[in-house]
Amino acid sequence: MGRGHLTPVGAASPLTPDAIVRLEDGRLVLLDQTLLPGERRENSYDDWPEMVDAIRAMVVRGAPAIGVAAAYGTAVAARGGRDHFHEACDGLAAARPTAVNLAWAIQQMRDAAAGASDEQLVPHLEQAARELHQQEVARCVAIGDHGASLLERGARVLTHCNAGALATGGYGTALGVIRSAHGRDPSLQVWVDETRPLLQGARLTAWELAQDGIDATLLADSMAGWVMAQGQVDAVVVGADRVARNGDTANKIGTYALSVLAAAHQVPFYVAAPTSTIDVSAADGSAIPIEHRDPGELAGASAAEGVAVYNPAFDVTPAANITAIVTELGVHRPPFRFA
Repeated sequence: MGRGHLTPVGAASPLTPDAIVRLEDGRLVLLDQTLLPGERRENSYDDWPEMVDAIRAMVVRGAPAIGVAAAYGTAVAARGGRDHFHEACDGLAAARPTAVNLAWAIQQMRDAAAGASDEQLVPHLEQAARELHQQEVARCVAIGDHGASLLERGARVLTHCNAGALATGGYGTALGVIRSAHGRDPSLQVWVDETRPLLQGARLTAWELAQDGIDATLLADSMAGWVMAQGQVDAVVVGADRVARNGDTANKIGTYALSVLAAAHQVPFYVAAPTSTIDVSAADGSAIPIEHRDPGELAGASAAEGVAVYNPAFDVTPAANITAIVTELGVHRPPFRFA
C-alpha cells in the first residue's frame, strides 16, 4: 500500500518502540520521520519495493531502526511465499549501503526462515522480527547504562545527528547514554548539532530531548569547535552506522571533523553502538562503503544553478580519535579488537 495508507498520530502520543516501527495486520508500519517534528504520521507498507523506497527516502533512518524495519519487511514479504521472501531480502539489503545493521538483520531473518516449514514461515518470521526489535531496544538500554558512567555530574555533552529512539527503534544509542545519564543527574546539558544537510539534529534529536525534558541547546555544525574552545563541552557522544574490526567508525557526515576538534581540545570522544553495528569483515574504515545521496538534498533552492555538489552521507572516524566505544557488553577502550 505504501504511502497510500496514512494515519495521523497525536502529537502527545508516547514515542514507544512500536510507535516508531512495527508489524500490524500483515503490514510494516513506520512513523514518517521526514515530517517530524511538525507532523506525526504513520505510513504502512505491504509491498517490499515500496519499503525500499521508504528506507532510501529516510522515512525510517538510523542503522538499528532500518535493520528492524527490514526484518519486519521480510516477514511481510513472506506472505507471498518463500521465493518472494528471498527476493525481498535481496532488495531490502541493497536499500542503503553504509549501515551494516541492514544486512545483519536480514541475515537473521534468512536464518530464521531456514528453520521454518512453509506452513509456519510467516508466523515464525513475524515472531523473529519482533524478537529482533525487542533485543535491539534492550541493547540500547544496556548501552545507556554503561555509557552513563562515563559522564561526570553536570556534564555538558555534544551530540551529532540523531542516535535516539527514532534511529534505533527505541531508547537510542548516543541518546540512550544521555537519557540514562540524565536519569541519574538531571543537571546534565546537551549541545545538539543541527546536522547538515537534512537537519536530523535540529528536527529529531532536539525534539526527542525536548519531549524528555532534557536541557538541550541547538547549534550550527560549524559552531562546535568554538564552544569546545570556550571550555563548554565535557564530552562528545555519537552513534555509528558501522564499526570496523579495528574500531574505525562510520557515522553521519561531520562526525570525523568533530573527532578532530575533540582531540585538539582534549575532549573525550565516545561512540555508542550495539554489537549489531560491528562489521568484523571490515578490517578498518577503508572497507566501509560510503553512501552518496541526491545532490538536491544539499543544494536545495539556495545554491547557484549548475554548481557541482558533493554529498556523502557519512564519513569515517579513525579509531585513534575515539576515546571509547560503548556497546551493550560494556565500555571498550583502545586498542580496539572486535571479533
